[in-house]
Amino acid sequence: MKLYGALEAGGTKMVLSRLDENGTMLERVSMPTEHPDVTLPAMMAWFREHPVAALGIGSFGPLDLNPASPAYGSITRTPKLAWVGVPLLARFREELGIPVGIDTDVNGAALAEATLGAARGLSGCLYVTVGTGVGGGLIIGGKPVHGLTHPELGHQLLRPDPRDPMPEGVCPYHKGCVEGLTAGPSLQKRWGVPAYELPRDHVAWDIEAGYLAQLCHNALMAFSPEKIILGGGVMQQDFLFPMIREKTVALLGNYLASPAVDNGLADVIVPPGLGVNSGVMGAWLLALEAAGQPFPAA
Repeated sequence: MKLYGALEAGGTKMVLSRLDENGTMLERVSMPTEHPDVTLPAMMAWFREHPVAALGIGSFGPLDLNPASPAYGSITRTPKLAWVGVPLLARFREELGIPVGIDTDVNGAALAEATLGAARGLSGCLYVTVGTGVGGGLIIGGKPVHGLTHPELGHQLLRPDPRDPMPEGVCPYHKGCVEGLTAGPSLQKRWGVPAYELPRDHVAWDIEAGYLAQLCHNALMAFSPEKIILGGGVMQQDFLFPMIREKTVALLGNYLASPAVDNGLADVIVPPGLGVNSGVMGAWLLALEAAGQPFPAA
């Protein structure tokens, strides 16, 4: 039986897993994301001790995902300055000598949800994680979307809520973007406590739902995804889902003629079908793809 590696490369921690050809988890370990001179050798050593036929990487970004680029598979302008320019794909290919596939962590999660999870059997979906940051992975026609770079839905600009005491947010690159207004660090800075400590009836959540509804409205108008899957730590507050759906319907203004909208988007804006495993299963699928193996049948 062939075994496959999955690397969830995060800005805070790296999660390394080994799965069989059916997607059954066999081993899993995490290590802190330190300087690449420390973390990369540790990851290589783990995969040498737990050999795999191919490896899939779902990484924090931004990434260079142009196969024609000399820097293909490298991290680009990340705020984690020590990791800028690190050639993740090339390093793993060279040092492990196996096929390696790479995509953004959110594109990997979106691929997993489209193949195995909440969007299984559909042609397109959007996966958004709302946690320490905000990222979006987009699947159209069964394939992750790439282009000039890759989708950066967390950095689209929003209209500020007049009740927001910090309407410019905390993003160092843009004023008033989704990440700067809705991610965990934004909530904590604005209200003075971690998001999970805010009571359910706090105005913070009504503002948060409004911002995420703007994101959903923009996505529906721009890409027409059949599912918008909202994951990440902030979305563990499951009471946000009906609030976001209601506000999205209101923003749509009776413009989209669809039974799904008439039904209040109950089956469109949903939590991940794979729970917290979207990332690892996405990396596993990238490993299968790198090895030339078919995905599980829908």
